Amino acid sequence: MDTKQDYTGVVGFLLLGLAAIVMVFHKQFTLHQLILPESLLTFNVIFLSIFIEAIPFVLIGVLIAGIIQVFVTEAHLNRFIPQHPFLAVISSCFIGALFPACECGIVPIVRRLIAKGVPLYAGVGFLLTGPLINPIVLFSTYVAFGGSLPMAFLRMSLGLVIAIIVAGLIASVFRRNQLKRTREDVTRGETAGPKPPLGERFKAMFRHSIDEFFDMGKFLMIGALLAAFVQTYVSTSSLLGLSEGIVTSTLIMMGLAYLLSLCSEADAFIAASFHHVFPQTSLLGFLIYGPMLDLKNTIMMLAVFKFRFVLVLMVMITGTVAGILLLMHPWID
Repeated sequence: MDTKQDYTGVVGFLLLGLAAIVMVFHKQFTLHQLILPESLLTFNVIFLSIFIEAIPFVLIGVLIAGIIQVFVTEAHLNRFIPQHPFLAVISSCFIGALFPACECGIVPIVRRLIAKGVPLYAGVGFLLTGPLINPIVLFSTYVAFGGSLPMAFLRMSLGLVIAIIVAGLIASVFRRNQLKRTREDVTRGETAGPKPPLGERFKAMFRHSIDEFFDMGKFLMIGALLAAFVQTYVSTSSLLGLSEGIVTSTLIMMGLAYLLSLCSEADAFIAASFHHVFPQTSLLGFLIYGPMLDLKNTIMMLAVFKFRFVLVLMVMITGTVAGILLLMHPWID
Protein backbone atom coordinates (compact mmCIF):
# COMPACT_ATOMS: atom_id res chain seq x y z
CA MET A 1 0.00 0.00 0.00
CA ASP A 2 1.17 3.58 -0.62
CA THR A 3 1.47 6.31 2.05
CA LYS A 4 -1.97 7.74 1.32
CA GLN A 5 -3.61 4.32 1.71
CA ASP A 6 -1.69 3.74 4.97
CA TYR A 7 -2.82 7.11 6.32
CA THR A 8 -6.45 6.55 5.32
CA GLY A 9 -6.51 3.07 6.83
CA VAL A 10 -4.99 4.20 10.14
CA VAL A 11 -7.36 7.17 10.44
CA GLY A 12 -10.34 4.95 9.62
CA PHE A 13 -9.49 2.43 12.32
CA LEU A 14 -8.77 5.18 14.87
CA LEU A 15 -12.24 6.55 14.18
CA LEU A 16 -13.66 3.03 14.46
CA GLY A 17 -11.94 2.58 17.81
CA LEU A 18 -13.33 5.88 19.07
CA ALA A 19 -16.81 4.90 17.90
CA ALA A 20 -16.49 1.51 19.61
CA ILE A 21 -15.48 3.15 22.90
CA VAL A 22 -18.46 5.51 22.74
CA MET A 23 -20.81 2.60 21.93
CA VAL A 24 -19.53 0.40 24.74
CA PHE A 25 -19.47 3.17 27.35
CA HIS A 26 -22.43 5.14 26.01
CA LYS A 27 -23.99 5.40 29.47
CA GLN A 28 -21.03 7.40 30.76
CA PHE A 29 -21.27 9.74 27.76
CA THR A 30 -25.08 10.18 27.88
CA LEU A 31 -26.33 13.75 28.15
CA HIS A 32 -29.65 14.44 29.83
CA GLN A 33 -30.96 16.02 26.65
CA LEU A 34 -29.80 13.15 24.42
CA ILE A 35 -32.11 10.16 24.15
CA LEU A 36 -31.06 7.57 21.59
CA PRO A 37 -33.75 5.38 20.01
CA GLU A 38 -33.81 1.80 21.27
CA SER A 39 -33.34 0.54 17.71
CA LEU A 40 -30.10 2.51 17.37
CA LEU A 41 -28.74 1.04 20.59
CA THR A 42 -29.68 -2.42 19.31
CA PHE A 43 -27.93 -1.64 16.03
CA ASN A 44 -24.77 -0.62 17.93
CA VAL A 45 -24.76 -3.81 19.99
CA ILE A 46 -25.30 -6.07 16.97
CA PHE A 47 -22.64 -4.28 14.92
CA LEU A 48 -20.06 -4.59 17.70
CA SER A 49 -20.92 -8.25 18.32
CA ILE A 50 -20.50 -9.10 14.63
CA PHE A 51 -17.31 -7.08 14.29
CA ILE A 52 -15.69 -8.33 17.50
CA GLU A 53 -16.68 -11.93 16.71
CA ALA A 54 -15.11 -11.71 13.25
CA ILE A 55 -11.91 -9.78 14.05
CA PRO A 56 -9.99 -12.71 15.66
CA PHE A 57 -10.62 -14.88 12.59
CA VAL A 58 -9.58 -12.06 10.25
CA LEU A 59 -6.38 -11.65 12.27
CA ILE A 60 -5.69 -15.39 11.98
CA GLY A 61 -6.42 -15.14 8.26
CA VAL A 62 -4.08 -12.23 7.60
CA LEU A 63 -1.30 -13.85 9.66
CA ILE A 64 -1.61 -17.00 7.57
CA ALA A 65 -1.65 -14.81 4.45
CA GLY A 66 1.57 -13.15 5.64
CA ILE A 67 3.20 -16.54 6.22
CA ILE A 68 2.16 -17.66 2.74
CA GLN A 69 3.52 -14.45 1.22
CA VAL A 70 6.97 -14.70 2.82
CA PHE A 71 7.65 -18.36 3.55
CA VAL A 72 5.68 -20.32 0.93
CA THR A 73 7.00 -20.55 -2.61
CA GLU A 74 5.31 -21.73 -5.79
CA ALA A 75 7.40 -24.90 -5.60
CA HIS A 76 5.90 -25.68 -2.19
CA LEU A 77 2.37 -25.17 -3.50
CA ASN A 78 2.97 -27.32 -6.57
CA ARG A 79 3.73 -30.29 -4.32
CA PHE A 80 0.23 -30.19 -2.81
CA ILE A 81 -1.90 -28.95 -5.73
CA PRO A 82 -2.06 -31.45 -8.62
CA GLN A 83 -1.84 -30.13 -12.17
CA HIS A 84 -5.06 -31.83 -13.30
CA PRO A 85 -8.01 -29.45 -12.65
CA PHE A 86 -10.34 -32.11 -11.21
CA LEU A 87 -7.68 -33.46 -8.85
CA ALA A 88 -6.74 -29.89 -7.89
CA VAL A 89 -10.37 -29.15 -6.98
CA ILE A 90 -10.65 -32.32 -4.89
CA SER A 91 -7.38 -31.75 -3.04
CA SER A 92 -8.12 -28.06 -2.36
CA CYS A 93 -11.54 -28.91 -0.91
CA PHE A 94 -10.07 -31.51 1.44
CA ILE A 95 -7.17 -29.24 2.45
CA GLY A 96 -9.62 -26.39 3.11
CA ALA A 97 -11.67 -28.64 5.37
CA LEU A 98 -8.70 -28.95 7.75
CA PHE A 99 -8.38 -25.20 8.41
CA PRO A 100 -10.48 -23.56 11.17
CA ALA A 101 -11.07 -20.35 9.21
CA CYS A 102 -14.33 -18.39 9.04
CA GLU A 103 -15.76 -16.96 5.82
CA CYS A 104 -14.22 -13.54 6.46
CA GLY A 105 -10.79 -14.84 7.49
CA ILE A 106 -10.51 -17.14 4.47
CA VAL A 107 -10.69 -14.35 1.87
CA PRO A 108 -7.19 -12.88 2.44
CA ILE A 109 -5.74 -16.40 2.58
CA VAL A 110 -7.26 -17.32 -0.78
CA ARG A 111 -6.14 -14.05 -2.35
CA ARG A 112 -2.56 -14.76 -1.28
CA LEU A 113 -2.70 -18.36 -2.50
CA ILE A 114 -3.99 -17.33 -5.94
CA ALA A 115 -1.39 -14.57 -6.14
CA LYS A 116 1.26 -17.22 -5.42
CA GLY A 117 0.14 -19.32 -8.37
CA VAL A 118 -2.63 -21.57 -7.04
CA PRO A 119 -5.27 -22.02 -9.80
CA LEU A 120 -8.45 -20.01 -9.36
CA TYR A 121 -10.65 -23.12 -9.13
CA ALA A 122 -8.46 -24.60 -6.40
CA GLY A 123 -8.68 -21.30 -4.52
CA VAL A 124 -12.47 -21.45 -4.77
CA GLY A 125 -12.47 -24.99 -3.36
CA PHE A 126 -10.45 -23.75 -0.41
CA LEU A 127 -12.70 -20.68 -0.06
CA LEU A 128 -15.87 -22.75 0.18
CA THR A 129 -14.79 -25.64 2.40
CA GLY A 130 -12.55 -23.79 4.88
CA PRO A 131 -15.38 -22.04 6.75
CA LEU A 132 -17.93 -24.82 6.25
CA ILE A 133 -16.60 -28.23 7.21
CA ASN A 134 -13.59 -27.66 9.43
CA PRO A 135 -13.48 -29.63 12.72
CA ILE A 136 -14.62 -26.72 14.92
CA VAL A 137 -17.72 -26.08 12.80
CA LEU A 138 -18.67 -29.75 12.73
CA PHE A 139 -18.31 -30.05 16.50
CA SER A 140 -20.43 -26.93 17.10
CA THR A 141 -23.11 -28.37 14.78
CA TYR A 142 -23.09 -31.64 16.71
CA VAL A 143 -23.49 -29.81 20.03
CA ALA A 144 -26.10 -27.31 18.80
CA PHE A 145 -28.42 -30.05 17.57
CA GLY A 146 -28.27 -31.99 20.81
CA GLY A 147 -25.56 -34.46 19.84
CA SER A 148 -26.99 -35.14 16.38
CA LEU A 149 -24.37 -36.92 14.30
CA PRO A 150 -26.65 -37.11 11.22
CA MET A 151 -27.00 -33.31 11.06
CA ALA A 152 -23.24 -32.77 11.35
CA PHE A 153 -22.61 -35.49 8.76
CA LEU A 154 -25.15 -34.04 6.31
CA ARG A 155 -23.61 -30.59 6.66
CA MET A 156 -20.15 -31.99 5.99
CA SER A 157 -20.96 -34.38 3.15
CA LEU A 158 -23.42 -32.19 1.22
CA GLY A 159 -21.21 -29.13 1.76
CA LEU A 160 -18.21 -30.98 0.35
CA VAL A 161 -20.16 -32.17 -2.70
CA ILE A 162 -21.50 -28.66 -3.37
CA ALA A 163 -18.02 -27.12 -3.01
CA ILE A 164 -16.55 -29.62 -5.50
CA ILE A 165 -19.35 -28.91 -8.00
CA VAL A 166 -18.98 -25.12 -7.73
CA ALA A 167 -15.18 -25.23 -7.99
CA GLY A 168 -15.51 -27.53 -11.02
CA LEU A 169 -17.93 -25.09 -12.66
CA ILE A 170 -15.50 -22.24 -12.01
CA ALA A 171 -12.75 -24.29 -13.70
CA SER A 172 -14.89 -24.62 -16.82
CA VAL A 173 -15.89 -20.94 -17.01
CA PHE A 174 -12.83 -18.94 -15.91
CA ARG A 175 -9.37 -19.52 -17.33
CA ARG A 176 -7.56 -16.43 -16.08
CA ASN A 177 -6.68 -14.89 -12.74
CA GLN A 178 -9.71 -12.95 -11.45
CA LEU A 179 -7.95 -10.89 -8.79
CA LYS A 180 -8.56 -7.15 -9.05
CA ARG A 181 -4.86 -6.50 -8.63
CA THR A 182 -2.40 -8.32 -10.84
CA ARG A 183 -0.26 -11.09 -9.50
CA GLU A 184 2.76 -8.78 -9.72
CA ASP A 185 1.01 -6.14 -7.59
CA VAL A 186 0.01 -8.58 -4.86
CA THR A 187 3.40 -10.28 -4.66
CA ARG A 188 5.44 -7.08 -5.02
CA GLY A 189 8.53 -7.02 -2.88
CA GLU A 190 9.57 -10.61 -3.53
CA THR A 191 13.03 -11.15 -4.91
CA ALA A 192 14.63 -14.04 -6.69
CA GLY A 193 17.96 -13.57 -4.93
CA PRO A 194 19.28 -15.16 -1.74
CA LYS A 195 16.85 -15.50 1.13
CA PRO A 196 17.16 -12.70 3.73
CA PRO A 197 17.88 -13.56 7.39
CA LEU A 198 15.07 -15.22 9.32
CA GLY A 199 14.48 -12.11 11.44
CA GLU A 200 14.00 -9.96 8.35
CA ARG A 201 11.60 -12.50 6.89
CA PHE A 202 9.49 -12.41 10.06
CA LYS A 203 9.42 -8.61 9.87
CA ALA A 204 8.29 -8.85 6.25
CA MET A 205 5.61 -11.35 7.27
CA PHE A 206 4.17 -8.98 9.87
CA ARG A 207 4.34 -6.04 7.44
CA HIS A 208 2.34 -8.02 4.89
CA SER A 209 -0.12 -9.11 7.58
CA ILE A 210 -0.66 -5.52 8.72
CA ASP A 211 -1.19 -4.34 5.14
CA GLU A 212 -3.64 -7.18 4.58
CA PHE A 213 -5.50 -6.39 7.79
CA PHE A 214 -6.07 -2.74 6.90
CA ASP A 215 -6.98 -3.74 3.36
CA MET A 216 -9.56 -6.33 4.47
CA GLY A 217 -10.66 -4.73 7.74
CA LYS A 218 -12.48 -1.78 6.24
CA PHE A 219 -14.59 -4.08 4.08
CA LEU A 220 -15.35 -6.29 7.07
CA MET A 221 -16.54 -3.14 8.87
CA ILE A 222 -18.85 -2.23 5.96
CA GLY A 223 -20.24 -5.77 5.85
CA ALA A 224 -20.81 -5.80 9.61
CA LEU A 225 -22.65 -2.46 9.42
CA LEU A 226 -24.94 -3.75 6.66
CA ALA A 227 -25.60 -7.03 8.49
CA ALA A 228 -26.37 -5.15 11.73
CA PHE A 229 -28.78 -2.87 9.85
CA VAL A 230 -30.63 -5.87 8.41
CA GLN A 231 -30.83 -7.65 11.76
CA THR A 232 -32.13 -4.50 13.45
CA TYR A 233 -34.62 -3.18 10.94
CA VAL A 234 -35.78 -6.23 8.93
CA SER A 235 -38.38 -8.31 10.76
CA THR A 236 -37.53 -12.01 10.95
CA SER A 237 -41.18 -12.82 11.65
CA SER A 238 -42.17 -11.35 8.30
CA LEU A 239 -39.78 -13.76 6.59
CA LEU A 240 -41.08 -16.73 8.57
CA GLY A 241 -44.60 -15.94 7.40
CA LEU A 242 -43.48 -16.71 3.84
CA SER A 243 -42.06 -20.13 4.69
CA GLU A 244 -44.79 -22.40 3.33
CA GLY A 245 -43.49 -25.27 1.18
CA ILE A 246 -40.06 -26.87 1.00
CA VAL A 247 -38.81 -24.67 -1.86
CA THR A 248 -39.88 -21.40 -0.24
CA SER A 249 -38.68 -22.36 3.24
CA THR A 250 -35.26 -23.44 1.93
CA LEU A 251 -34.82 -20.21 -0.01
CA ILE A 252 -35.98 -18.18 3.01
CA MET A 253 -33.40 -19.85 5.27
CA MET A 254 -30.66 -19.35 2.68
CA GLY A 255 -31.61 -15.68 2.43
CA LEU A 256 -31.63 -15.39 6.21
CA ALA A 257 -28.14 -16.93 6.39
CA TYR A 258 -26.91 -14.42 3.80
CA LEU A 259 -28.36 -11.42 5.63
CA LEU A 260 -27.44 -12.42 9.19
CA SER A 261 -23.78 -13.03 8.21
CA LEU A 262 -23.01 -15.21 11.21
CA CYS A 263 -19.59 -16.78 11.68
CA SER A 264 -19.78 -20.48 10.86
CA GLU A 265 -18.58 -21.48 14.32
CA ALA A 266 -21.80 -20.06 15.83
CA ASP A 267 -24.48 -20.35 13.14
CA ALA A 268 -25.56 -23.89 14.12
CA PHE A 269 -27.01 -22.60 17.40
CA ILE A 270 -29.18 -20.11 15.49
CA ALA A 271 -30.28 -22.80 13.03
CA ALA A 272 -31.17 -25.15 15.88
CA SER A 273 -33.57 -22.53 17.27
CA PHE A 274 -35.66 -22.95 14.08
CA HIS A 275 -35.73 -26.74 14.45
CA HIS A 276 -39.47 -26.87 15.22
CA VAL A 277 -40.39 -24.38 12.49
CA PHE A 278 -38.48 -25.59 9.42
CA PRO A 279 -37.65 -29.03 7.98
CA GLN A 280 -34.06 -30.29 8.06
CA THR A 281 -33.57 -29.47 4.37
CA SER A 282 -34.23 -25.78 5.05
CA LEU A 283 -31.96 -25.80 8.10
CA LEU A 284 -29.19 -27.31 5.99
CA GLY A 285 -29.73 -24.49 3.50
CA PHE A 286 -28.96 -22.09 6.34
CA LEU A 287 -25.97 -24.11 7.56
CA ILE A 288 -24.37 -24.70 4.15
CA TYR A 289 -25.15 -21.48 2.29
CA GLY A 290 -24.15 -19.02 5.04
CA PRO A 291 -20.50 -20.09 5.39
CA MET A 292 -20.10 -20.16 1.60
CA LEU A 293 -21.77 -16.83 0.91
CA ASP A 294 -23.08 -14.03 3.11
CA LEU A 295 -23.34 -10.26 3.07
CA LYS A 296 -20.10 -9.81 4.99
CA ASN A 297 -17.86 -11.94 2.80
CA THR A 298 -19.54 -10.68 -0.39
CA ILE A 299 -18.26 -7.18 0.43
CA MET A 300 -14.80 -8.62 1.10
CA MET A 301 -14.78 -10.70 -2.11
CA LEU A 302 -15.80 -7.64 -4.15
CA ALA A 303 -12.72 -5.90 -2.77
CA VAL A 304 -10.47 -8.75 -3.91
CA PHE A 305 -11.98 -10.24 -7.08
CA LYS A 306 -13.42 -8.77 -10.25
CA PHE A 307 -17.14 -7.96 -10.13
CA ARG A 308 -18.14 -10.41 -12.88
CA PHE A 309 -16.37 -13.29 -11.15
CA VAL A 310 -18.05 -12.57 -7.80
CA LEU A 311 -21.46 -12.31 -9.48
CA VAL A 312 -21.01 -15.62 -11.33
CA LEU A 313 -19.70 -17.31 -8.17
CA MET A 314 -22.73 -16.07 -6.20
CA VAL A 315 -25.13 -17.45 -8.82
CA MET A 316 -23.29 -20.79 -8.92
CA ILE A 317 -23.27 -21.18 -5.14
CA THR A 318 -26.93 -20.22 -4.79
CA GLY A 319 -28.11 -22.47 -7.61
CA THR A 320 -26.02 -25.45 -6.54
CA VAL A 321 -26.94 -25.28 -2.84
CA ALA A 322 -30.66 -24.93 -3.60
CA GLY A 323 -30.60 -27.57 -6.33
CA ILE A 324 -28.73 -30.23 -4.34
CA LEU A 325 -30.82 -29.73 -1.20
CA LEU A 326 -34.15 -29.84 -3.03
CA LEU A 327 -32.99 -32.90 -4.96
CA MET A 328 -31.99 -34.65 -1.73
CA HIS A 329 -35.05 -33.47 0.22
CA PRO A 330 -36.92 -36.83 0.13
CA TRP A 331 -33.94 -38.56 1.78
CA ILE A 332 -33.14 -35.75 4.26
CA ASP A 333 -36.58 -35.21 5.86
